[in-house]
Amino acid sequence: MSLLGEERKQYILKVLDEKGKVKVNELAKDLKVSTETIRKYLDQMDRENRLKKVYGGAIKSSFDLIEPPQDIRENFYSLEKKKIGKAAAEFIQDNEVIIIDEGSTTLHIIRYLANQKNLTVITNSVAALNLLIDFEKKGLYNGTVLFIGGNVDAKNLRVSGSIANQIMSNFNADKAFLSLEGVCKDYGLTSYNSDKALLSQKMMDCAKETTVLMDHSKLGVRSYYKIADLNKVDRIISDEMPPYDWQAALEKSNVEWVVANEKEE
Repeated sequence: MSLLGEERKQYILKVLDEKGKVKVNELAKDLKVSTETIRKYLDQMDRENRLKKVYGGAIKSSFDLIEPPQDIRENFYSLEKKKIGKAAAEFIQDNEVIIIDEGSTTLHIIRYLANQKNLTVITNSVAALNLLIDFEKKGLYNGTVLFIGGNVDAKNLRVSGSIANQIMSNFNADKAFLSLEGVCKDYGLTSYNSDKALLSQKMMDCAKETTVLMDHSKLGVRSYYKIADLNKVDRIISDEMPPYDWQAALEKSNVEWVVANEKEE
């Protein structure tokens, strides 16, 4: 490859290291080349294990294998996550029992529950628990909080494991809101961690309806542990429209796709 080509690859890796993901359209604009040229570079770099291609761009080759800590994840696509959390809250009604997992995206749902009455929130998230307690003290949350016990993961501010699974199995919920590490149209929902995957499965089993919250960086990503097939999900809320080649799979699985409103207060 020419020196210019290798320099472009180094630029792609630099942006990838800074942002965690690159987009074909943005790279084409930055490097003043066609999108076809960028896709060619990404194909080559994927084969070289220098990155991992996903729909519309690429992520770090280890990004879907190693889970960043909770405080780091909160800073990834934070504006998009706020929009998604707000959109998800609009599907919650008074008097419902809802499950909110420990994802950095689902955490934003709590900030938009002030108008709902007599809710019951079941969560395994230490961050969600603290936020709900704070909001209840300030009169911004009306309802009950049920915290699932289990093995504490201090890095990711969550509980999981066999005790958590057993406790979760005792509940029946109206809706579960989950934030996962990857969603593929063919392989379904995946997670970094086996304990988290098993608890996510249990949450889905205990709820009448499951909504997955994900920003565009999770699209087409396949991580270590499978949680469920796509047809086990009722709704996906994202900041972008689904890829065109996902339409048939979404229709077959009867999954509603919701794009979070662009306006954020």
